[in-house]
Amino acid sequence: MSILKVRNLSHGFGDREIFNDVSFDLLNGEHIGLTGGNGEGKTTFLKLITKNLLPDSGMIEWNSRVAIGYVDQNVQLRQEDTVREYLRGAFSKLYKIENTLESIYKEIAYLKEDKLVAALKKAGELQEALEQNEFYSIESKIEGIASGLGFTSLLDKGTHKLSGGERSKVLLGKLLLEKPDILLLDEPTNHLDEENITWLKEYLSNYKNAFIVISHDNIFLNSVIDVVYHLENRKLTRYVGNYEKFLKLYEERKTQLKLDYINQQKEIARLEDYVRKNKARASTTAMAASREKRLEKMKRIEIVKSKPKPHFDFIEGKPSGSIIFETKNLIVGYDKPLSKPLNLKMRRGEKIALIGANGIGKTTLLKSIIGILEPFMGEVRLGQFQQIGYFEQEMKEEGKDTSVIQELWNEFPKDNQTQIRTKLARCGLTKEHIESRLSSLSGGEQAKVRLCKLINKETNILILDEPTNHLDRDAKEELARALKSYKGSILIVSHEPEFYRKVATDIWNCEDWAVNTDKNRKS
Repeated sequence: MSILKVRNLSHGFGDREIFNDVSFDLLNGEHIGLTGGNGEGKTTFLKLITKNLLPDSGMIEWNSRVAIGYVDQNVQLRQEDTVREYLRGAFSKLYKIENTLESIYKEIAYLKEDKLVAALKKAGELQEALEQNEFYSIESKIEGIASGLGFTSLLDKGTHKLSGGERSKVLLGKLLLEKPDILLLDEPTNHLDEENITWLKEYLSNYKNAFIVISHDNIFLNSVIDVVYHLENRKLTRYVGNYEKFLKLYEERKTQLKLDYINQQKEIARLEDYVRKNKARASTTAMAASREKRLEKMKRIEIVKSKPKPHFDFIEGKPSGSIIFETKNLIVGYDKPLSKPLNLKMRRGEKIALIGANGIGKTTLLKSIIGILEPFMGEVRLGQFQQIGYFEQEMKEEGKDTSVIQELWNEFPKDNQTQIRTKLARCGLTKEHIESRLSSLSGGEQAKVRLCKLINKETNILILDEPTNHLDRDAKEELARALKSYKGSILIVSHEPEFYRKVATDIWNCEDWAVNTDKNRKS
């Protein structure tokens, strides 16, 4: 059964065309990966099919009987709700049935015999509906999802107190509890640690209904999908199979397309040469006209130029002192401690990955080391001659209204326009991106702008908090290469083993020092 049909879809922003005559089909039970480079329009496509954006032209038609599940990051949560109460909203229909059932039981004592039978029958039907839909297992379902996604400790927390990452996990949790006919997931692993990603892999692999997932975590994507729709140069192409098979088929298709293009160009040249030589002769005019018509009707194969790949070459300053930092009984936290007393030491040239569950204090540790946050207790001693480059996990909202070129110019005011454009272009940003507002860029493109700032400043120490969030495959591979060749010191938070193992000389598991984690509570 077809769940969704998209036909001849075209859409753009201003002069920038995102889709051109795109068609798409989603069948019941299909597990689709929507792939493509940063800025190709993957998130825009989800917004179009959920009617959060209107297309310029084309048809989007959903089966009227399907329930669609989509995480709206802008949804307003009631401030008076706890996370547990918010998640119970996934079962609102069942709670309404329970309320109706309770009302019937309250009225039964006052009913006459002729109405009593009907009331008891209705009560029996409602009770059966609750049991069939596992109403009495709601709390265990909520706790199971919270455990799987790693937010058990948030269940009794007010929704208005959630951080951005915590909020994203809770919204995803509610969506999974609702079990819609179609799940639309936009980078669901961004705020999950390795254990939670493993859980989500298994959950989606066994999901009986359909889903469309956008993810730049290729290992995750490969394990949960059976169809790929690849978005490139304003077109969508369907490939049957997992992500590994898609990569193979994609390369084969590119090779075949190139061969077809070469052969077609030879045929075009041959026909044009014949027309040119024979059009003027009376004896061959008809044949020349026939070939001219063939040329006019011929569907020309286009070889689109590859989009520029990023180059993240860090400008390195003079070497720092031999000690990067040393902590003495350091405890990190805000209103409560998140770690045991830490006595850590990092030396020049080390590249250390901080790993562990979300919420245990990895970002807090980074900020405490470089002085953005005061330690909860204890102290941090920094070494000498330090030039620190810091990459925050998410971009601040207040900076998104400026243009890309102005954003970088503010950082490098002595550069001329050509130098600014060159810096941005080397990070894989096109002329269209450079002249756009930051708010109109995808998450991956915004990350490239922030990396552009970082790589063009002299540093000898890099502090990186989830730098691969939103980055596409090419950008991740290039960033890993650049960090591996960087001669300075690196402290990096990452949840992607495929990435950080290429870079790190040492791995520190922050769960060994954490207090009050969900994992500790289970044990």
